[in-house]
Amino acid sequence: MKILIIGGTNFIGPYVIRHLHAMGYHDITLFHRGKTEIDLPSTVKHIYGDKMHLEQHKAAFQSLSPDVVVDMIAYTETDIVPVLHTFRGITNRLVMISSHDVYRAYGVVRRADNGPLEPLPISEASAVRNNRYPYQDPAKHPDDWCNRYDKIPLEEMVMNDPYLTATVVRLPAVYGPNDPQHRLFHYFKLKPLHDGRPVILLDEGYSNWLWTHGYVEDVAYGIALAITNERAAGRLYNIAELQTRTMLDFIQAIGDQLNWQGKVIQVPPGHLPDELGIPLRTEQNIIVESKRIREELGYREMFSFQEGLKKTIDWELAHLPEEIGHDDDKDDAMLNELREAGVICID
Repeated sequence: MKILIIGGTNFIGPYVIRHLHAMGYHDITLFHRGKTEIDLPSTVKHIYGDKMHLEQHKAAFQSLSPDVVVDMIAYTETDIVPVLHTFRGITNRLVMISSHDVYRAYGVVRRADNGPLEPLPISEASAVRNNRYPYQDPAKHPDDWCNRYDKIPLEEMVMNDPYLTATVVRLPAVYGPNDPQHRLFHYFKLKPLHDGRPVILLDEGYSNWLWTHGYVEDVAYGIALAITNERAAGRLYNIAELQTRTMLDFIQAIGDQLNWQGKVIQVPPGHLPDELGIPLRTEQNIIVESKRIREELGYREMFSFQEGLKKTIDWELAHLPEEIGHDDDKDDAMLNELREAGVICID
């Protein structure tokens, strides 16, 4: 099988390539700009170029004649149009990476949809968002990709294309080594846990909120299965962990890995300042099931939760993001204020 991957040099892509190689698929070509140095098997071939000028490389793609094309970097409609146009008549299969953020539950969580809560668990048949472009920000330039990002129209375009048979893989919130979002720092209090803070304040709603995640090497394995299994043609798959943990469970698991001896104090909604509060509708949980990919393609986790978490923590602590400082004095002042007001009680 000849596999062409568009993008794939950053977070998830290298793991996908390594899985494919380990599975015996050695005819892999990577189309990318060449701006990121990565350690990949020596058999991986490279075509250098910009995705926005994909058609300039059509002759090279025709010569390659890939059995499947994988688009790892489809974020806006202008991202996917050149792919559909370029590869018509060159390949029969396209795999596109999507996200759980297409589901209506995500719109409810972000308060973009004020209707009733979405039933759980979420499957591939669950409703998608009514609102479009979930990350629009009027403060940013209209052409900023955040204002044009939405996987829903992209899914519709690839699944309805008359010339290609598509597979769409919807990913969870992914964490792991090389995570550009540094999720463990920004969502799971890694810095204060590592620093040994005796008390961590956490919004009560956020603390009990359930949000499906996935460890990067496990997620990449699911993508590799969708690429290499002909049964995946024309199908849509969720990748998701078997057990969705609350945010508090996740934080405490990190604390256990770090031998943290402190305590998480859950603060009733409305009492934390804006920078510590959570502007989400946390009564809507995002629990996504992955029964279809497990039954049809044999997907399973390659690593235990503890193994993946440890590998992630080790990498995060070795690659501290910029501007990740923590204001201990401000936390102490807030802690005292809440205790004196009787909002929280510390034994």
